[in-house]
Amino acid sequence: MAKKEEHLRKPEWLKIKLNTNSNYTGLKKMMREKKLHTVCEEARCPNIHECWAERKTATFMILGDICTRACRFCAVKTGLPTELDWQEPERVAESVEQMGLKHVVITAVARDDLKDGGAAVFAETVRAIRRKNPFCSVEVLPSDMGGNYEALKTLMDAKPDIMNHNIETVKRLSPRVRARATYDRTMEFLRRAKEMNPDIPTKSSIMIGLGETKEEIIETMDDLRANNVDIMTIGQYLQPTKKHLKVQKYWTPQEFFELKQIALEKGFSHCESGPMVRSSYHADEQVNAAKTNA
Repeated sequence: MAKKEEHLRKPEWLKIKLNTNSNYTGLKKMMREKKLHTVCEEARCPNIHECWAERKTATFMILGDICTRACRFCAVKTGLPTELDWQEPERVAESVEQMGLKHVVITAVARDDLKDGGAAVFAETVRAIRRKNPFCSVEVLPSDMGGNYEALKTLMDAKPDIMNHNIETVKRLSPRVRARATYDRTMEFLRRAKEMNPDIPTKSSIMIGLGETKEEIIETMDDLRANNVDIMTIGQYLQPTKKHLKVQKYWTPQEFFELKQIALEKGFSHCESGPMVRSSYHADEQVNAAKTNA
């Protein structure tokens, strides 16, 4: 039985169409020249070719490419970071300007080695983008910063257009799936962010296929809504390497559609749900939809 689970075959709907046009290759070249990282590459996002080819939005990963946590679903490198580059915010802002982006997502590795979890660099990146790109909306996707709510306030004071913090999985599976982060602390992080600035939409993402039930997903929706989360994304977990957690189930497109309808009925202003959906997938459309439905 264990062997069958290990070799679950990917269904047809998870096949990816590669698009390596000049926009994609140009963006990859720019990232290397400016010594920038993207979660698209580091976390092996399946949508990288689509998003980079269109150049409407991009997800920059600041604070280096080495994470202090070793979550069992994530392909980002783990170790002890040495990098803290205060010039990085300006380089990110320059790249956003050169690319002509309408929406940008700023995420980061977890930096438990820093007292503020990297909040000051996060906030300065938001401000730098705003200075050079006043018409570009900015979404931030930080770690829980170890539950440091002064650090969260530093980031919220920079007034991002969306505060995104991922719940990742259902409560029962959280201790097995995540490292250091906890289900309850994520909920509190999202609640406090909304309390600090009620006008900034909050957002969270869950990946499914790790052994959760439909009832547990709905319970997670209820918990997110109880903490005033506005936007939810739901996507299929894909095992990045053999060392990571195995896929227990491939949810069908119809099941994803049903989950989206349930989420909207629960009161989320927007829900993106599908096998290939990731937290930043179609992020520009999510922010626009959230504003329209606010």
